[in-house]
Amino acid sequence: MSTNIVVLSGSPRKNGSTERLVQEFIAGAREAGKAVTEFRVADLKIAPCLGCGSCHQSGICVHEDDMPQILDALRSADALLFASPIYYWNVTAQLKTAIDRFYSSLRVNPMTVKRAALILTSGNAAPDTCEGAIITYKRICKHQNWEDAGIVAAQSLHAAAMLDGRAELEQARELGRKL
Repeated sequence: MSTNIVVLSGSPRKNGSTERLVQEFIAGAREAGKAVTEFRVADLKIAPCLGCGSCHQSGICVHEDDMPQILDALRSADALLFASPIYYWNVTAQLKTAIDRFYSSLRVNPMTVKRAALILTSGNAAPDTCEGAIITYKRICKHQNWEDAGIVAAQSLHAAAMLDGRAELEQARELGRKL
């Protein structure tokens, strides 16, 4: 069981559906005695990966931005939660940009994460709405050799209040407890 969890929340909207589920997740994790560090990536300055490979030589990315604080946290975490609304059938650009920057930790100063989980929200009710994000998440887990600890996907949401009484709130809390 994990004891140190990093949360990467990709929603650019504060107090939205994704944030509400993230807070339920965090509450569950803390109830279970886990340490949680949350990063709202939309609030950070994170430049896109250039694919230049400089980080694989020096261990340092050429960008001078906020990504090192995330990578530092991931180098002492044993679990990671990705959380995002679905924008055009995948995670937000803000979250994907942070994920792309994981590239710098593949050879030098690797992450210590062993388990991961995913929380998604969407206004769309179509069954395949979250499919692209889930496929991406599962490929990342496979590539990093991370155990997939679970996915909570809440659809047909247009406001955080629409989560009232829905099972996804308890699912997110339980995911926090068990991750």
